[in-house]
Amino acid sequence: MSTDPDIRYGTTAGRWLLAATVAGSGIAFLDATVVNVALPHISEDLGGGLAGLQWTLDAYLVTLTSLLLLGGSLGDLYGRRRIFIIGLIGFSAASLLCGLAPTIEVLIAARALQGAAGALLVPSSLAIISASFHPDDRARAVGAWSGLGAAAGAIGPFVGGWLVDTVSWRPVFFINLPIAAATVVIALRHVPETSEGLAAPNPDLQGAALITLALGATTYGLIELGGGPAPTIALITGLAALIGFVVVESRRPHPLLPLSLFRSTQFTGANLVTLTVYAGLGVTSFLVTVQLQVGLGYSALAAGAALLPVTVLVALLSARAGALAQRIGPRLPMTIGALTVSAGLLLYTRIEPGSTYVESVLPGAIVFGLGITALVAPLTATVLASVSSHQAGVASGVNNAVARLAGLLAVAILPGLAGITAATEGVGFGPGFAVALEMAAGLCAVGAVIAFATIRTAEPVRTVSQPLAVSCLDPCVIESRPQAA
Repeated sequence: MSTDPDIRYGTTAGRWLLAATVAGSGIAFLDATVVNVALPHISEDLGGGLAGLQWTLDAYLVTLTSLLLLGGSLGDLYGRRRIFIIGLIGFSAASLLCGLAPTIEVLIAARALQGAAGALLVPSSLAIISASFHPDDRARAVGAWSGLGAAAGAIGPFVGGWLVDTVSWRPVFFINLPIAAATVVIALRHVPETSEGLAAPNPDLQGAALITLALGATTYGLIELGGGPAPTIALITGLAALIGFVVVESRRPHPLLPLSLFRSTQFTGANLVTLTVYAGLGVTSFLVTVQLQVGLGYSALAAGAALLPVTVLVALLSARAGALAQRIGPRLPMTIGALTVSAGLLLYTRIEPGSTYVESVLPGAIVFGLGITALVAPLTATVLASVSSHQAGVASGVNNAVARLAGLLAVAILPGLAGITAATEGVGFGPGFAVALEMAAGLCAVGAVIAFATIRTAEPVRTVSQPLAVSCLDPCVIESRPQAA
């Protein structure tokens, strides 16, 4: 079913293909950013307390993280357009269920379905571009895909904030439906089908099941810890499933997660930096947006706009930061970038009831944005440069999954460790807000130490057309093409 990649950039066929892939992945980027601004209103309407808010984010991340690599493999085997369309339909159905959810439990279940569909949708969108565009035009096409995807993520807080303020939180999910419907039509008419056919290995369903169980059970145990024996049993189950996953992956000829990748100190170090820094970023994105609305009385739209300097700085400076890292090597930019992010998070601790935007939000947003700009491009390039070219797809997929996992665990663990139990109107998260951000800043500082210790300055960093979607609320989401090794 494979076809020669001969679609040229700038042609009618190329524009239609880009329109489909950008719109398809764009709704996933959009949904990742709009949900944060809607969280206080969801809690007010459906209840569930802090745990409900955590699960609204983590249910999506559990299924997305654990199935992301499997989604790429399914596209390679059964057809990328087919899996892309299935992902669109599944994401639409789950979004409809989210918007109609009568209880927090139904919303959480629907969010888990959204994540599973997103794991089919996002990797397939980039795989379609890679398999369909002529090699001479592929970099330009990926650049357009990443730039437009970043734009979708950036407008998310504003669209979501406006909808939440003028209607309710429910249209935040309904907005996906017309976009997905139009994208399905475009894909059926203008996107060629490609696959690896018999050359693609069979999907690692056993590995996917084990890692999903491990993440789901562990997340439940961490969020509900202290609520009786069930969380403890869940943690034990999650640990057992994780051990089983490692054993299974070490024995499979075509594993979901090739453990051999971690023999590279550079690859392991880059992923440890990702794990620590993205843990800090994930919990910060969650806490700051809720704190601005519940503690400081911001509207949903104002909360989305408050962190706009992050998006602006990343959009203006990322290319230059990447060029600098290419000249001097990734070690110093990654180290300084992680430390700068840590400083930005410490500045965010001043966001408390009664504080002004200029004194408490803007300084942190500027420093945070500068740190993200310095960090992300060399981090992504290092991941790809640390493996052979034929492993680049699975390496970037692993790094993406690590980033998602970091945010998942941080949202589940850090609020409880910081003593946060609820968000109260006019008070916000209380003293625990600053404590949680200090922990997040500490994680980013650990990431800086790891970068300095493991990343080799002399390691060549090739220019990569790696899609980077950055927004003020979901600071660094690296989406890439996962595929079987």
